[in-house]
Amino acid sequence: MSRVCELTGRGTQTGNSRSHSNIATRRKFKVNLQTKRIGGMKLRLSTRAIRTLAKTAK
Repeated sequence: MSRVCELTGRGTQTGNSRSHSNIATRRKFKVNLQTKRIGGMKLRLSTRAIRTLAKTAK
């Protein structure tokens, strides 16, 4: 399974890790995925998508 939110399509991003001497090395920012049941289906959603769904459900 890939690390992608099934609702928003959000996935892993890349960037630089900066040391104290400002040397750049590549790193990955992985999306925080949680399994959530919505309407009888199990979805792998990012926590941001879960928060947005909770906000609109009110």
